[in-house]
Amino acid sequence: MDALVDWLLNAPAPSPYWGPVLLCGFGLIVGVGSIVVGSVVRPKNPSDVKLQPYECGMDPVGDAQERIPIRYYTVAMLFLLFDAEAIFLWPWAVAYKQEGTLFLIEALTFIILVGFGYVYAWNRGAFEWKKR
Repeated sequence: MDALVDWLLNAPAPSPYWGPVLLCGFGLIVGVGSIVVGSVVRPKNPSDVKLQPYECGMDPVGDAQERIPIRYYTVAMLFLLFDAEAIFLWPWAVAYKQEGTLFLIEALTFIILVGFGYVYAWNRGAFEWKKR
């Protein structure tokens, strides 16, 4: 037993690359293993209904290559814009206790400017799915 303890205490240090290599190997084993186990365990009884594409409970109608309206992209971009602007409020909230009233005034000015942009986009109908 003493020989094992001496060997463990005096063993050379392992390479620092073993951790990431083992992590990647474990991830690969879990990923491939779950696919293999799933293909072996799941029932295999396909039918015409099961082989149809599923689209939110609706029967697929029309061509899959039809164009998506520009309104979708407009609403998505506006969401990203206002969502990213909301993230800028976090540093002001964190620094408010240290810096004081000046940061509060800056944050309120920022919120008012973003609010004007939001009201402008709303009045222009940017958030409506169908044109007026």
